[in-house]
Amino acid sequence: MPSLILLRHGQSTWNLENKFTGEADIDLTLLGEREARLAGILLENYIIDIAYTSMLRRAIHTLAIILNEMGKEIPVIKSKALNERNYGDLQGLDKTETADKYGADKVLLWRRSYDTCPPNGESLKDTYNRVVPYYKSVIEPQLKTDKNILIVAHGNSLRALMMYLDGFSATEIADVNIATGIPRVYEFSPELKLETADYLEE
Repeated sequence: MPSLILLRHGQSTWNLENKFTGEADIDLTLLGEREARLAGILLENYIIDIAYTSMLRRAIHTLAIILNEMGKEIPVIKSKALNERNYGDLQGLDKTETADKYGADKVLLWRRSYDTCPPNGESLKDTYNRVVPYYKSVIEPQLKTDKNILIVAHGNSLRALMMYLDGFSATEIADVNIATGIPRVYEFSPELKLETADYLEE
């Protein structure tokens, strides 16, 4: 019975500073490193065969810490398809100042809606359209051979994947928030029918 584990990277420096991060290549804070270590402890009894991550250092660093904590050496595959959504002109801007400038409702629409893009950036729909095809063509075949998979990625790339896995609608996904460093475990039947999906807690 294959398992898929999704994990958002630990807190990054721009998470801490309340900035739009997007595809900017920002690393972890000390708290983010601690969150990654705690995730490794939570996952220590899981068998993981392959790990996938984005091309961004905060996700790569998180995964490295987790595998070190677990004492595991497994294949790690990095793909731009799993990168965070591109926030366009908002990347690097303070979220509160941006809401003051453009209005809270407009910024909330850019952040949470399914198909509205921030200026010169990607919508969640755009993100879905690169994450889910990659998952279907590369990761699902591994699950079908009974491999257990860990994906360490980002808030929006994982929200896009959760739409597919959990069957969330475009309206429902607006209310889904993914905390940093907390694993979400999906258990499938051998036919890849989803049986359970739960967060691991301390």
